[in-house]
Amino acid sequence: MFTPVETFIAWRYTRAQRRTQSVSLIAAISISGVALGIAALLTILSIMNGFGREMRERLLGMTAHVEVEAVAGTIPDWAALGAQLAAQPGVVGWAPLIEGQALLTRQNAVQGAQVRGIDPALEASVSALPRHLRAGSLHALEAGRFRILIGAGIAEALGLAVGDGVMLVLAEPLRTASGMLPRLKRFEVAGIFEAGVQEFDTATVFVNLRDAQRVFRRQEGVDALRLLAKDPFELEALLAGLPVKHAGKVLKGTTWTERHVNLFRALETEKIVMFVILLLSVGVAAFNLVSTLVMVVTEKTAEIAILQTLGLTPRRVLRVFLTQGALIGSAGVVVGTVVGVVLGTRIETIIAWLEAALGFKILAPDVYYISHIPARLEPVDVVVTLCFSLILCLLAPLYPAWLASRTRPAVELRHE
Repeated sequence: MFTPVETFIAWRYTRAQRRTQSVSLIAAISISGVALGIAALLTILSIMNGFGREMRERLLGMTAHVEVEAVAGTIPDWAALGAQLAAQPGVVGWAPLIEGQALLTRQNAVQGAQVRGIDPALEASVSALPRHLRAGSLHALEAGRFRILIGAGIAEALGLAVGDGVMLVLAEPLRTASGMLPRLKRFEVAGIFEAGVQEFDTATVFVNLRDAQRVFRRQEGVDALRLLAKDPFELEALLAGLPVKHAGKVLKGTTWTERHVNLFRALETEKIVMFVILLLSVGVAAFNLVSTLVMVVTEKTAEIAILQTLGLTPRRVLRVFLTQGALIGSAGVVVGTVVGVVLGTRIETIIAWLEAALGFKILAPDVYYISHIPARLEPVDVVVTLCFSLILCLLAPLYPAWLASRTRPAVELRHE
């Protein structure tokens, strides 16, 4: 498309000369604008990928990969079913679960929570709860002692510490001869955990499985069996191998992505919207090339006319200014991509250095669950950004190039 003559002329029009300092300065500004837009886009996408990964890892630390539950009622003889599920290919751990809703009250403070009944001996095989304990121990949840593990948010809201008592008000009332009375049960705080996920830290508590069976009247059944898979992103084969029935109960399995689909849809939507917004800023910078090239065309009108009299056809004039636009745009894209990749892969180190130099935390650990800025630059983000930016930068010079090709030598040289 570009012959040496067109490229040579385009380069001469772009580089700084004594009479074209203003045009060259505007070209440099156009390159800088495109570069800054692309660098900002790649950096923000890297940070959003990092936050998404951090949230996913924290969520997976507290959530089983697959939950197997009965379509109706509870699962009887769950120990036998657990042994059967543990033999499935791809399963590395399992644990029972009982769930219920309750209110936690202490003095005049009230907090709603989801109560989870777990087996302390099996819980560590499917979740990272023991690693997130700030105080207390998972094995303190002994059957019959009615002890409870609470999230850091609940502990702060109710002013609780290890050893304190807290009252559970159950959703199902107690029917007596004198009427309906609330069902209450006092528990002792055995530990406080902080998982870094608001769903757990502010709205979830754990009790012993046997205590939960008594409180929620589950007899010997459980609500679900949770499975830990070898690969949390390849669960189709595992779901296909799950038993359909057990002890007369129809079973169904749900994955962690299905249970948290709204969260991941929100993260994906936010990333797409941010990409579009920042790409528009790249588009604004790219279309600054239009004003730059229009200035070049206006300043070089007489020279264009002379070149046409020397045999340069309108099509070749068009190529000259397309080449110039491509040179400016490509320079901005290359510089922006390099800067964006460096920032996207080193942003954690740069932020840590800035925090040390300025003496404060950007994400204070007492305010935010994530106290550092994670980053993860995906190759697909770099490729997509590069492609869209190049397209915008190649479309921008079309009008100025067409305008230059419409120059009429007789008219422009009439007064020369």
